[in-house]
Amino acid sequence: MNEERRATGLAFTLKIWRQSGPEDAGQFEEYPITRIRPEMSLLEVLDILNEELTRTGREPIAFDSDCREGICGSCGLFVNGEAHGPTTGTTTCQVYMRSFEDGSDIYIEPWRATAFPVIKDLVVDRSAFDRIICSGGYVSVNAGSPPDANAILISKDVAEEAMDAAACIGCGACVASCKNASAMLFVSAKVKHLGVLPQGQPERKQRAKVMLNTMDAEGFGNCTNEYACEASCPKEISVEHIAFLNREFVRGVFRK
Repeated sequence: MNEERRATGLAFTLKIWRQSGPEDAGQFEEYPITRIRPEMSLLEVLDILNEELTRTGREPIAFDSDCREGICGSCGLFVNGEAHGPTTGTTTCQVYMRSFEDGSDIYIEPWRATAFPVIKDLVVDRSAFDRIICSGGYVSVNAGSPPDANAILISKDVAEEAMDAAACIGCGACVASCKNASAMLFVSAKVKHLGVLPQGQPERKQRAKVMLNTMDAEGFGNCTNEYACEASCPKEISVEHIAFLNREFVRGVFRK
């Protein structure tokens, strides 16, 4: 049986969300697919399916991808009710078909959040994250030649603390998995990695306040400490950063 399975490959029924545009009603459509090797990624399977759809004159499925190395975060999909799929600490492009039972149904959906409107099929508009970053996720520097690398001394502990937060790739899994569609984990990671570094001090007093105000204006929900964001984050960003964000917000509001 195992040798036969290796020869023929795995078989699945993909149940994929299809939606023509933001204002259109969507629905799941079924696509049986066979001869799938266990080492294939889920995105490779979608590529194979799209080749077949194109070959038979049907419209291919729209989905985002870029690096396919777990770095960029553009490939975010909701797979069988889990952000990025069943494998923890990974993006969708790093989910392999050996993670699914042979012959099973696989449900694939876009992120579900008011602030992430569906553009088409599995593609959503995540530009709300960009607007949050533009509102306060930056540092001021003097124009001219770059400073020497050792001109600003940063301790190892502070550097590691900042890098832990800077690991956020802005994929949106935290929003998609939160029952409130909150972006607090994303915002807190950006506030934390700038707030602990000396370069981030000029804007520190207002950074948390303006970024949270923008988050609210974009239609994201509030945090109710469910921790689903941390559980689904492919970079395992800690909810401890949210506590830091809350302290920074209080500091920005009440300290002049």
